Amino acid sequence: MNTDTPIIETRGICKAFGERQAVADLDLEVPSGSAFGFLGHNGAGKTTLIRMLLGLTQPTAGTMRLCGRPVPEERATVLQRVGAVVEEPHFHGHLTGRENLDVVAAVRGPEARGRIDGALRRVGLHDRAGDRVRTYSQGMRQRLGIARCLLADPELLILDEPMNGLDPAGILELRTMIGELTGEGRTVFLSSHLLDEVEKTCDAAAVIDRGRLIAQGPIATLLAHERQELDVGCEHAPRALDVLAGDPAVFDAHETGDGVRVTLAVADGAAAVNARLVGAGIAVFRLEPVRESLEQRFLEVTTRIGAAQS
Repeated sequence: MNTDTPIIETRGICKAFGERQAVADLDLEVPSGSAFGFLGHNGAGKTTLIRMLLGLTQPTAGTMRLCGRPVPEERATVLQRVGAVVEEPHFHGHLTGRENLDVVAAVRGPEARGRIDGALRRVGLHDRAGDRVRTYSQGMRQRLGIARCLLADPELLILDEPMNGLDPAGILELRTMIGELTGEGRTVFLSSHLLDEVEKTCDAAAVIDRGRLIAQGPIATLLAHERQELDVGCEHAPRALDVLAGDPAVFDAHETGDGVRVTLAVADGAAAVNARLVGAGIAVFRLEPVRESLEQRFLEVTTRIGAAQS
C-alpha cells in the first residue's frame, strides 16, 4: 500500500442504536506506519467505530477504507493483513497459551505456525506459554491477544484498550513493543482512555466525545495552545508583574509560588520578557515554557464541547 494513503479512512461515518447516535459524522484519517491513539471517555464511541471497521457491525451511513480498500465490501481481503483485539480477548481456558495459538495457526496455515515462538517472545509470554490460559491474569490475556494478532504478520493492528489490566511494567513493555512494530513499518491503532500513556506511546491521535470527532492530528499539534505560556522563576514577583505590565510581548501575567507565569502575546516573546526583567534589575533564575499535558487538553476540549451542547 502507498505510504501516503491513510491506512484507516472514514468519511461521514454514523452509527445509531435506535434514537441514540453512538457515532456521528466521523471523518478520520490514520497515517500508515504510525502509532495512533483513539481517545475518549468510556462510552464515547471508540469500540463502536472499531467494530464497524472490522465489519462486526454495520454503519448507519458513511464510507470506510482500510489499507486502501473499501470495507465492508472487501472485508475478507482486508482482514488478512489486519490483527485486532476488541474488548477483552477470549481463549480456551483449558488450553495453554501456545495451544491456543496453535488452534489459530491451524486455520491460517504453516506460515502462521512458524510465527508462534516469535509472537510469544515479543509479548513477553514465552516462559508462560505452557501454562493453561485459565491461570493467566487479565494483563497476560491481553498480551496473548496481541500475540494472536501477530500470527497474521499484520500491516495494521487495532487494539481496543490494550493497557487494561497491565501493571506499570507491562505498560512499559507494551509501549516498547508498539515502538518496535511501527519501526517495522506497521501501523498500530489503539483506543484508550489513558491519555498519559497515549501521549507517551503514540505519534498522533484523535479525540472522540459523545460520538463526535473533536480533534485529530500529531500529538504536538493537539497540545499546541493558542497562546504560549512561560513560567519565570525570579525574585520579587510583585515587582516583576509591575515591570511586565503593558509590555507588548505579554498578554497576561500572574504570580506563582516562585515567580510569575506569563502568557505571551507573540510567538517569540520569551527573550523580550527575560530582557525586560533583567534590565529592571530583577534576577531571573528559570525561564521555562509551560507544557500542557494531553489529559489537560482533552479535558479542556471535551468540557467546552459539553458546555456548547448543554
